[in-house]
Amino acid sequence: MASPPSDPHDRGHLASLALQSKKALQQGEALCSRANALSVASAQEVFNVLALSAKVRWISDAVMEQLKLAACVAKDIEERRSRLEAQAQAWDIARSQQTGALDTILESLGRELVPPSFHEVEIDVSLFGSQSSDSEEERPTPATSPDRSPTLTIRGSESKQQKRKKKAEARLQDRSRWKSLRDFVDEHAIESEIEIMENERSELDKTLTVTAAYPHTLQDTLYNIEEGLPPKTPSTDVTMILTSQDNVSESMAQQLESLAQHYDQMERSLSDSEAGHVFEADDLMEMNRDTEELPVIIDELEDAYNSIHTGHDELRAAKRTAYEHLAQQRGILDDLIELGSIMGEMLQRQTEVELDFESRLEVLNQHLFILGDVSHQYTLYQHSYRKLLVEVARRRHYTEAADQIVRGTMSQLAAMAEEERQLREDFNTEHGKYLPSDICFFVENMPTRWEVTPLKDDAIESLPDIPADLVALARDAPGIDERSPVGVDSV
Repeated sequence: MASPPSDPHDRGHLASLALQSKKALQQGEALCSRANALSVASAQEVFNVLALSAKVRWISDAVMEQLKLAACVAKDIEERRSRLEAQAQAWDIARSQQTGALDTILESLGRELVPPSFHEVEIDVSLFGSQSSDSEEERPTPATSPDRSPTLTIRGSESKQQKRKKKAEARLQDRSRWKSLRDFVDEHAIESEIEIMENERSELDKTLTVTAAYPHTLQDTLYNIEEGLPPKTPSTDVTMILTSQDNVSESMAQQLESLAQHYDQMERSLSDSEAGHVFEADDLMEMNRDTEELPVIIDELEDAYNSIHTGHDELRAAKRTAYEHLAQQRGILDDLIELGSIMGEMLQRQTEVELDFESRLEVLNQHLFILGDVSHQYTLYQHSYRKLLVEVARRRHYTEAADQIVRGTMSQLAAMAEEERQLREDFNTEHGKYLPSDICFFVENMPTRWEVTPLKDDAIESLPDIPADLVALARDAPGIDERSPVGVDSV
């Protein structure tokens, strides 16, 4: 049975649809071809970016290792400085202790009164023994006449004795003008020593200041270098871009395949129409719908191509960034080289500071030793002075006892004098070196040697009156164990 004749209008319409399909296929092929070229180029860019990123990462890791070493150097300098500062602080504490102890003993000396007779010299008065008078006429004469008793011979004239006693009693009663033990201290020398010490301490601070900024400077430099390093995580994920491009390329290939299939279908339909085949209306409507979707597919292909193109641009930007990071790292490496040289100088300077510090600290310790020795000497000075008060009281007792037995047996007096001599020698040996010469003029004098009258070269010993409260305080002071005059009970 012969086919019905085809409609010329349908053949023209099908030819138009076939032409649109052909153009769409050509556009799709062009887009896919360009997208494929970009994908290939992107793959090469990914390789380049990964290679550059690996190099950047390797350099960054090497820089970080160097920064860790530099941080150790900064920490070492800081610890060495901290040790020096700790020593300086320890010295300051020791200084406070020594100056405090010195102030304490000086204040104690200021409360220790000294009777005027201990430091005011009278021509015919001696604390501990003989002293030559200015005139031979004033020398006591032997008791050769009936109107001069041995006691009067020993004591001297009554008028002199009374005058001396009145004067001494007046001085003893008015203590407002008495000197203290502190008045015999050379405080100017102490102040000079302390001033020198404080100047040396200021120089020690200047020495520490030389490297004070080193740790902070190094830490700031290390921080700036580290901040200048590229980020550990790249801002562009090249792997994700490449994966995305592969997915887009696969989608484009599928769409291109659908375009090719549609074009083949339209070509067959046109051939069938030319051969006389008449298509139903539904078939023509379906062909029209498929052809009308071709622009949508082309738009999707263009979007896909643009996506691949954007990824390619991102990869190229990532490569440029990697090159910039490499260039930046060359500057960082130069900074590291310079930093290494600077750290070497800092370490050398810190060593010099430590040597200078040790030298100055040794001098400061010598000053502290001097202050400690001064405090100790003044403590011994105070102790010896208290012993001196007790000793003078004992000697007065001895003199009074000797006065009582002058008219007695000479052997008793000789034994008593010998014992007294030994006691005075022992006292002078133990305490004489701690007592200043201007506070105990006659501490080394030996007792008066007696016949019935004083020996030719001995003056009559006259000891000063000491207030009983001073003697009592001296005896009660720590380390003073004399509770009664020594060397008299055995007489």
